[in-house]
This record gives sequence, structure tokens and C-alpha cells, in this order.
Amino acid sequence: MSYQEKKVFVSIISSILIFTLYSLYAINNAEEGSITSASDFSFWGSFILVLLPVSIVAKIIIHIGFVIFNKIATNEDEPSFEDEFDKIIELKADRISLYVFFLGFLLSMVPLATDLPTYLTFLLLIFFGFLSDLMGRIAQLYFYKKGV
Repeated sequence: MSYQEKKVFVSIISSILIFTLYSLYAINNAEEGSITSASDFSFWGSFILVLLPVSIVAKIIIHIGFVIFNKIATNEDEPSFEDEFDKIIELKADRISLYVFFLGFLLSMVPLATDLPTYLTFLLLIFFGFLSDLMGRIAQLYFYKKGV
């Protein structure tokens, strides 16, 4: 497995763990009824505003740990350059990720346009934000294994 494949695999696992653990933590600490309340948007606003920096900091720490662990285990340095193949893979994966997020954004507008509960909009936005990141990373792993 190449360095890039290992890096993407660690990123997939860390994204799943961070999102799952933070979601469980936030839902367990939520006030009774604040998740499904039609007028209380403070839970969802704080959920998103805290999730972003928590996931960024956690991913930075995990990436640093991965580089250190990989250096110790394989004596292999992080590549100091990115070739055209890496750039093409990243662009293709970003395109897939944006398509998934755009689909999720459109679907999250359905509860606002219909009589469905408003909290479904936030649930769909959060879920498709996570799914778009995950699908982009899976696409990167696929393109590294199968080629472009």
C-alpha cells in the first residue's frame, strides 16, 4: 500500500470516528426536546459550529500521529512533492464530494418547502456534509488503487 493510500485510509477511519463520537457526545448532552424542537435552532447551530473546529483539530492531530507512526514503522518519509497523478485524483475526488454535498443541500431544502419538521433540514445538511467528505476520500482511495 502506497503512502497516499495509507494516508487516505487513515483519513476515512478518522472521519468516521470523529463524526460518530462527536455526534454521540452532542446528542447525549442535549437538553430534552432541543433536538426535535421546531423553534429551537440553538442546538443545531452549536452542533455545527463546534463540529467544524473539533474535526479540524482532531484531523490535524491524527495526521501528525500518522506521519510519526509511519516514519517509525516503515522508515518512510512523507513525500515532499505532489505529482500530476496526485492532483488529478484529488480533483476527481473533490468533484464527487461536491456532487454529493450539492445533492444533500437540495434534499435538505425539502423539509423547508413542505410541512416536514425543520430539524430534518439540519440533520440532512450534517449527514450529507459528512457523507460528501467520506465519498471524496473513498473516491481517492479507489483512484489510487485502480488508476484514473
